[in-house]
Amino acid sequence: MSKKVLFVLTSASQYSDGTETGLWLEEASEPYQILTQSDIKVDVVSVKGGEVPIDPNSTQNGELEKYNDFVDLIKDVPSIDLVKVNEYDAIYLPGGHGTVFDFANNEQLSELLAQFKEQGKYITSVCHGPSAFVGAKDKNGKSLIEGVTLTAFTDSEEKAMGLDEKVPFLTQTQLENQGADFKPADNFTSHIEQDGQFITGQNPQSSAAIGEALRDQLR
Repeated sequence: MSKKVLFVLTSASQYSDGTETGLWLEEASEPYQILTQSDIKVDVVSVKGGEVPIDPNSTQNGELEKYNDFVDLIKDVPSIDLVKVNEYDAIYLPGGHGTVFDFANNEQLSELLAQFKEQGKYITSVCHGPSAFVGAKDKNGKSLIEGVTLTAFTDSEEKAMGLDEKVPFLTQTQLENQGADFKPADNFTSHIEQDGQFITGQNPQSSAAIGEALRDQLR
């Protein structure tokens, strides 16, 4: 029986000041290639469905051509409304700054994550994708990530990008506030953490490593 992973992508295309953002393309495309090349099936949905916005800053080095199959795929995707958790072995939440606007404090996404956690399935994420854990509760009403060792885009990286004043919250700080045991590494270096069913990556540089880690767990 082949394994199956659910990718959930952002639908948010702008910062509050109107600057474009969205999905960081590599963070979804690289794991997608790694998993599908290993005969692991991937379904892609987004918060609202339709065309997934891509952060223009993530396409400056030929990524639209490099990942053209994935770019075509996300021109029209279903929404999270249609997801049936029992069909999947894992959920993957790639980042991009869009996620801090529509993943955090999202009751529908929180409910999905609670089901994945309760069923002992892998919950994987990278960079700003773990903003989905902000406000997320398990079936007992506790923080989904209380006591979980994880990583994500660090406050230091946000400040280095000069975006700490543009985002509604700093991801590391919020995850720590949710009770996570947050493990940062040096800025913009590949770094992942695994704690049981949770596998998380720090930044875009961790995209391949997170895909490989999930692939290896599902084999």
